[in-house]
Amino acid sequence: MDLFYKIIAMLGGLAMFLYGMRIMGDGLKSCSGSAMKAALAKVTSSPALGFLLGMLVTCMIQSSTATIVLTVGLVGAGFLTFRQSIGIVLGANVGTAITAQIIRLMDVDANGSGILYLFNAENLAPIALILGIVLIMFVKRSSMQNAGTIAIGFGILFMGLIYMSDAVSTLGDKLSSLLTAFEDNYVLGFLAGTAVTGVIQSSSAVIGILQSFASSVGVRFCGVFAVIIGVNIGDCLTTFLVCRIGAKPEQIRTVTVHVIYNICAALLISGALAICRSAGLIGDGLWYATLDSGGVANVHGLFRLVPAVLLLPLSGVFARLAEKLVPDKPLDQEDQDIVDNLRELDSHLVTNPRIALDQSSHLIGHMASVALENYDIATKQIFDYDEKKAQRINQREALLDRMADATNQFIISLSPYVTRTADNRDQSFQIKALTCFERIGDLAQNIAHDTDQIRQSSAPLSKEAQTDLKGTISVVKDILTLTVEAFKSNDVQRARAVEPLEEVIDEIIEVMKARHVDRMTHGVCDVFNGIQYQNMLQNLERVSDQCSDLAVYMLSRTDASITGQEHQYIHDLHHSNNEAYRTMFRENYRKYFRELHLAEAEKEKAGDTDK
Repeated sequence: MDLFYKIIAMLGGLAMFLYGMRIMGDGLKSCSGSAMKAALAKVTSSPALGFLLGMLVTCMIQSSTATIVLTVGLVGAGFLTFRQSIGIVLGANVGTAITAQIIRLMDVDANGSGILYLFNAENLAPIALILGIVLIMFVKRSSMQNAGTIAIGFGILFMGLIYMSDAVSTLGDKLSSLLTAFEDNYVLGFLAGTAVTGVIQSSSAVIGILQSFASSVGVRFCGVFAVIIGVNIGDCLTTFLVCRIGAKPEQIRTVTVHVIYNICAALLISGALAICRSAGLIGDGLWYATLDSGGVANVHGLFRLVPAVLLLPLSGVFARLAEKLVPDKPLDQEDQDIVDNLRELDSHLVTNPRIALDQSSHLIGHMASVALENYDIATKQIFDYDEKKAQRINQREALLDRMADATNQFIISLSPYVTRTADNRDQSFQIKALTCFERIGDLAQNIAHDTDQIRQSSAPLSKEAQTDLKGTISVVKDILTLTVEAFKSNDVQRARAVEPLEEVIDEIIEVMKARHVDRMTHGVCDVFNGIQYQNMLQNLERVSDQCSDLAVYMLSRTDASITGQEHQYIHDLHHSNNEAYRTMFRENYRKYFRELHLAEAEKEKAGDTDK
């Protein structure tokens, strides 16, 4: 029974270690998410540069799996090509060894003095925890709170190691027997390392367990080298399985290279050790040497670094082999359109909200362009109908709906990982923005439907009605273009210019409705077509309204008082003496009423606004 409780204690320490790694990684990713993306996205075709970047990023976030998953996501999003990702993958394998070097602080003499005494795990862990909780509870700046999260994770990680070591130290004889079994059966050691890493899904955690054993009871090189090789294989296999889910061919190739490389690295190390042992280059003194925590870290580091340096020149061979193993899937044109427009979204990015939100914002910008294009084509159909374009309008609208659904689901899936207020605000804004553009696409399709209804009737629109409609369509296209540009460039000044133009459009449409009623009462226009004409004007007005909504949502990002009070803000703006707003309104009014030959209405309105 005592053995059972000691094993439970060891597993409890492992749980603390894993949780500490996760917290520390989350804090590091929050601090450096944009920087990581910028660094990875700037990688060139040079495998050496990619290798250095992969190693650096993995050192920063303490997880080769996280780096490779992020890289796979960027490949899927089009920021990196498959071949650019290879160097990063190899570098990530080396960068993960830094965790073991940090853990070797367990070996610092606790009875020493001076600066080294501070770095003993038993002293460093509580200091990190105290620092972390102070930063989180008493410092409001987000950067300091992220630093506090990193410190808390660091402290929990070391507390877990201490707990594991205490539990392991009482199991010395049993653990020594277990590790001795690996000295006589290297295949068993390799399989054990692979299997345990596959279950825990963290090579750093398994190496940390070995280091705990080494610190408490000591391990021999011949008993752990095969385990460490197995750990490296187990690490890449779990990453391969995770990254294959819903992945594109180029992404699967990236993780396939990871597997190919690690298999080659394992064969290289095993072959080198066998040859050196047979040739007497590795004597009994080294083969049976007892390793402490630092020794395990050094062996692990060498097993990661040496193969990477030797195999880096073969990255092109790995790429060609992966391309043969994972060929491109044939796609029809419609599927290709979907891939081209949705490739920015990738489920592997959801654990890093800042990068994921950048991707979804980029896709919403693309949605805006699609909505603008559909509006333009749908309104031109009124005057120059084309059956093929009519079909394409419906296809594009279906695509827009799929983009909206996929983006909405993607943004919502980020919720468990969103911890920063700024990210939460951006998440909410993007959902509102994609809804606006999706509705604009619906309104464009409504206009196309109204056009079909008019075309099928016996009486076309009068020349006067067509002239008025062209003018109104042009003004609405101006506000839609302004809104799309404001969103894509995140330009607050352009966003402020939307509402004055929207109010002018409301005035124009009221005049257009009245003029058309007058034409119908005098028999100039058909009554049935008059209904469709009024529907078109209403849809145009709703497009303008969506632009207004989106512009106000943009303004609320920099003015928190608007959030949740958007309608009240517009009402107050319309009835205020805001000189900038009134000036833009008058300029737009005069410009568009003159272009639409509504001089009398302009004079009357100008007189009212000047009072």
